[in-house]
Amino acid sequence: MARFRTLAAALSCGFFLVAAFVAPARAQNATSVAPEADLKPRPKVALVLSGGGARGFAHIGVLRALQELRIPVDFVVGTSMGSVVGGAYAAGSSVEQLEQLVRRTDWNAVVADRPPRDELVYRRREEDLLLPSRIEFGVTLDGVSLPPAAAGNEALELALTRVLPSGARDKPVNLLQLPFRSVASDLVTGELVELNDTPLFLAMRASLAVPGVFAPVRVNQRLLVDGGLVRNLPVDVAREMGADIIIAVNVGTPLAQEKELISAVSVAQQMLQILTEQNVQRSLKELRPDDILLAPDLGGIGFLDFARHDRAMKEGEAAVRAMSAKLVKLALPEAQYAAYEVKRLSAPLAIDQPVRLTKLEVAPSGHINPKELEVQSGLKVGQLITSEEAQHAGNQLFGRGDLSRVETEVRDDKDGRSVLIKPTEADWARSRLRVGLELASDFTDNNTFELKVMHVLSSLNDWGAELRTIAHIGTERMIGTQFWQPLGAGSQWYVAPALEYGSSAADVFSASGFRQSRYGYNYQAAQVSVGRQLGRWGDLRYSVARQKSEMHQTIPEQFTRQTVSQTVQALSFNVDSLDTPAFPTRGTLFSVDWQRGLHKADNSAVPTRQSIEALEAFHTGRWAGHVYAEWARSQGGASDNNLGGFLRLSGSTPNSVIGSRTVLGRVVMARSIGAMPAALGGDVRLGFSLEAGGAYSPDNPLRFGTLKQAASGFIAVDTRFGPVYFGAGTTREGKSSGYLFLGPIW
Repeated sequence: MARFRTLAAALSCGFFLVAAFVAPARAQNATSVAPEADLKPRPKVALVLSGGGARGFAHIGVLRALQELRIPVDFVVGTSMGSVVGGAYAAGSSVEQLEQLVRRTDWNAVVADRPPRDELVYRRREEDLLLPSRIEFGVTLDGVSLPPAAAGNEALELALTRVLPSGARDKPVNLLQLPFRSVASDLVTGELVELNDTPLFLAMRASLAVPGVFAPVRVNQRLLVDGGLVRNLPVDVAREMGADIIIAVNVGTPLAQEKELISAVSVAQQMLQILTEQNVQRSLKELRPDDILLAPDLGGIGFLDFARHDRAMKEGEAAVRAMSAKLVKLALPEAQYAAYEVKRLSAPLAIDQPVRLTKLEVAPSGHINPKELEVQSGLKVGQLITSEEAQHAGNQLFGRGDLSRVETEVRDDKDGRSVLIKPTEADWARSRLRVGLELASDFTDNNTFELKVMHVLSSLNDWGAELRTIAHIGTERMIGTQFWQPLGAGSQWYVAPALEYGSSAADVFSASGFRQSRYGYNYQAAQVSVGRQLGRWGDLRYSVARQKSEMHQTIPEQFTRQTVSQTVQALSFNVDSLDTPAFPTRGTLFSVDWQRGLHKADNSAVPTRQSIEALEAFHTGRWAGHVYAEWARSQGGASDNNLGGFLRLSGSTPNSVIGSRTVLGRVVMARSIGAMPAALGGDVRLGFSLEAGGAYSPDNPLRFGTLKQAASGFIAVDTRFGPVYFGAGTTREGKSSGYLFLGPIW
């Protein structure tokens, strides 16, 4: 919670920016723009936007209302998120485009403490399915450490790129349609840094580098962070640019009241707010009688209340209208304002042209082999790349999960383009421990619980080997370890020997679904896999395993035990592009698994098992859901397949529908009705499912009329401990049941 409160405090950088103005058009716009001689002299107007996190959405409303009043702006100055909107507006983005940015961007993903899941490498995504909890620690001989509250650059930089007009990303800020300044802080000296000739994207990104949230940015050998730390409302910068009149928009968060200062975290938060408020108060004293201060009424909107963008924008419009009597004195006639907008919206020339890559270098960072990062970046000497593509290649290395910062320097000379990638390893991430708790209950006698831990030790050698160990305690007990060895630095091919031991229990049901007996199982296995990862989205592997299992009946208890030893070969193909395992809104989960014993038991057929699972997620507006299908077949003495339980024929007893062949299909839909605090999780959804499935065999073939039909209603909450479901389900002409789940349900 502490790091997200710090995130909120530091996000006092404002979110969006207002207009800017440039001298009227030159000869190329003569057909649509009035000559300069026809314009009446008027004072130079600057728009200055303060920070405030999600409260900065009000800046868009300010821009909209100023546009309606035909108020021109000659200069734009912004800090942090204010720099984002100000830079985009000065570069030629329309108010409508800024509004769409607010509504379409997943801001929770932007400020998350890791890259979006679809930016992670496949092995990190696989961990989410093995243990969906997000509770992680660094574990070393020196003790336990928490990961820093720092988001990856990729989601942030993608959002910034989307807000900019084509060709504006690398254009110096002093060459934009409207004069623009972005303010940042030198992390080493604490000095204010005015970015006046820096490429636009870099100027915005540096001003937005909230300490502890986004990685610092190096500009001209200076390490820069959020400008709000030294000047959250840079009135003096606007004055130095030549402004006669300043329109200042202050959306900063007010200081907390005494009754809210109830913990060390809230006191630390207040200290940061005091520092920010002090520099804002100094800036407010620099305003002159002719200047205009806009302070939208944003009570109840916090730093991270991104979902309340509509209200914030409306309050920004209201603040302008409240000062309209003073503002209209600055208004232009309709024709002159139309000329101003034509000039401001004129598209910049694209200057980021592809250039041949002549040199690629990755700086040493510690345990990680630079050659491994070079291969994983996807860059190759001799290819044609733009500067933006080079930056993206560096940023995608965050998907490894063990880097805290990646700086990508692009230089051009007469021979071509050189790229230097300077990674910084996350000390806590080399030895990671993830902890999760899974619970399931149908409020009768079907209750399970498991405490799960997963430890990952990475970069064990120059080829990037990992040791992953998983342990379960509870209804099912298991401990397993896998040594994953790529066949070369950055290679997609790998070999993975593994050992596993476990024990569990399973019930046997009658054809009518009544529990008859219970069996206990112990097993141990040694396995070797050879496989290839398919980009970031998939995996293909072949495995050979030697298994030994022991079974005995526990209810009613019998003392005889059966032991089976076998060698099994398996082939699997997996695809995972889901945005989240909790309640996916986009992406695909697909798995094909084939297993076959190398020897047959007694006179029976060789045991084999095949299964296919496919899930496709979708969303529209506040609704999201998925379509899911599953088929499984076993023969020759292989264990039967089963269905039953929540979303697997809801209402029926878990695992009570058993057969040598099973089929299941479902559609799930849910509507977002709220959100957890960012420190605790994500969306809260209210939804339902429609399901159909059943078991069959060669002697009892599948018929549509024999499929069981089921439905459920539920509330789903995405938490950092994993997805939580509260629901109730029923099977047609069968049972009904309530459900509580913490953990994955498919």
